[in-house]
Amino acid sequence: MIETLTLRPGAVSLEQLEDLYWRTPSVVLDPACRTGAERSVEIIAAAAKGDKPVYGVNTGFGKLASTRISSDDVETLQRNLIRSHCSGVGPALSTRLVRLMMALKLISLGRGASGVRWVVIETIEAMLAKDVTPVIPSQGSVGASGDLAPLAHMAAVMMGEGEAEVNGERHSGAAALEAANIPPITLGPKEGLALINGTQFSTAHALAGLFEAWRCAMTSLVTGALSTDAIMGSTAPFRKEIHTLRGHQGQIDAARSIRVLMDGSEIRETHRDDDDRVQDPYCVRCQPQVTGAIIDLLRNVAMTLQIEANAATDNPLIVVEDGAIISGGNFHAEPVAFAADQIALAVAEIGSISQRRIALIVDPTLSFGLPAFLSPRPGLNSGFMIAEVTAAALMSENKQRAAPCSVDSTPTSANQEDHVSMAAHGARRLIDMTTNLVQIVGIELLTGAQGVELRAPLKTSQPLQNVLSSLRSLIPALGDDRILSGDLAAAAELVHSNAMVSAAGQEFFPTLADNR
Repeated sequence: MIETLTLRPGAVSLEQLEDLYWRTPSVVLDPACRTGAERSVEIIAAAAKGDKPVYGVNTGFGKLASTRISSDDVETLQRNLIRSHCSGVGPALSTRLVRLMMALKLISLGRGASGVRWVVIETIEAMLAKDVTPVIPSQGSVGASGDLAPLAHMAAVMMGEGEAEVNGERHSGAAALEAANIPPITLGPKEGLALINGTQFSTAHALAGLFEAWRCAMTSLVTGALSTDAIMGSTAPFRKEIHTLRGHQGQIDAARSIRVLMDGSEIRETHRDDDDRVQDPYCVRCQPQVTGAIIDLLRNVAMTLQIEANAATDNPLIVVEDGAIISGGNFHAEPVAFAADQIALAVAEIGSISQRRIALIVDPTLSFGLPAFLSPRPGLNSGFMIAEVTAAALMSENKQRAAPCSVDSTPTSANQEDHVSMAAHGARRLIDMTTNLVQIVGIELLTGAQGVELRAPLKTSQPLQNVLSSLRSLIPALGDDRILSGDLAAAAELVHSNAMVSAAGQEFFPTLADNR
C-alpha cells in the first residue's frame, strides 16, 4: 500500500520534498487550504459569467488572448487547450518524476490562487493514491509560459484522454481511470489553464538533480577519505582552524567530515612524521574547498527550489482578499533555470575532482608505493586501468553538459512569449549527468577501497573499515583481471542508495537543509 503524506501548501519543507522524491508516497493536501481554494473558484465563476475579458477564462490563449469566448464555450475552450497542448515528444518520464511533478502541482493549486474546484485536487490525489501515472513525454517545454506540453499530458489523463500506466501497464487515460475507479473530470473555467501553466515539470527535475547530486557529494567525502588514506595523504589540510579562518560553512562541514572519517587510521599514523612529501596534489589537499563550495551551492539552490515548490505559478492568479484576477508571469521559470545551471556545475565538479583522485591512485608514480593500476600482479593484469578511462569519459561528458541553459532564450508563440527560461531541458539534463556521476564516484569507491586494502596489515579508521565491510559484502576485491562492468554497476548503486554514507555513519555528514 502506498504511504500518504499530508502537505500544507506554502509550508512544504525540504525534508518533505526529499521524501516525495525518494519514497514516492501518495499525497493529500491539508484540508485547511480548501476554504481559500473554493473562494478563488467563486471569483472565477463570476468572471466567466461577466462581460469583462479575463485571460484564459473567457478569452483565447497566448497570441489569441484578444479573442473573446462565449460562456457557452467555456468547457470546450479548456478541453481544446489540453488537447492542443499535448504536443510533447521524446521518451516518457520515470514514474518517480511524474509523481513528484503531480505532487508539486497539488501544492501549487492548494495555495488557493488558481481558481480550480476541489474535485480537481481530489482527482490528482486519487491518481497518486491508486498508482495512476500519466505518460509524460520528456521534451517540449521551454520553461515559459510554464511547462505547457508535459503538464497537458498529465491533465489529459484527468479528462479520460491521453495515456497512463497502472501497476506498470500502459493504458488509455480512460481505461486507466476506470481501472482505478476514478471518474474523469470535465474542466471548468480556467481549470485547464491552471493545470498546464506552472513550473512543476522543471522544478521536479531540478529537485531530482539536487537530491541525487547531494548524495553523490556526501559519498564523495567517503571515497575522498578512502583515496587520501590509500595514497598515504596528509590530514593536516583538514584541520578545523584553517577552514574557520576562511569562514565558508560548506568548507568547514566538509573538512569536519573528512577528519572524523579518517580519525584513528593506522595508515595515517605510519607517515605522520619523516614524510619527504611536503604537500599532496590539489585533488586530495583541496577537498574541503571544492566539496565545501559544492555544499554551499547546493544548499542555496535548495532554498530556491523549496520556495518554487511552494509557489503558485499559473496565470492569471486570483487574490482572494479583494477578488482581483491578475495576469502576471509567475509561470516564467527563470529561478529554476538558474538553479538547474548551478546544480549542473556542482555535478561536473564533483566528478572532476573524483576522477582526478582515481587517476592519482592508479598511477604508480603518484600513489606512494601502490602497484600500477592497483593490480596485485600488474603487467599480466591491467587492474583498474580502463575503469579510470571510463571515469574520465563520463567526467568529460558532464563537463560538456554543464554549459548554462538559462542564457539560451528563444521567442515562441508568435513572439508573444518572447523570452523564455529554458528551465525544462536545463533541469532534465541533470538526470543523465547524475547517472554519470554516481558511476564516477562508484569507481572511486572501488579504487579507494582497493588502495587501502593494499596497505595491509595496516588498517584504516573504523568508519572507513565499516565502509569496506559493507562494500566487500557485495563486491570482492580485485585480484586477477575479471570483467568489471558488473562491479561498476553495483558500486554505482551503492552510491545512489546512500549505502556508503550509512555504513560510515550518517552523523558524520552535513545536511542539505543546514544552511547556517
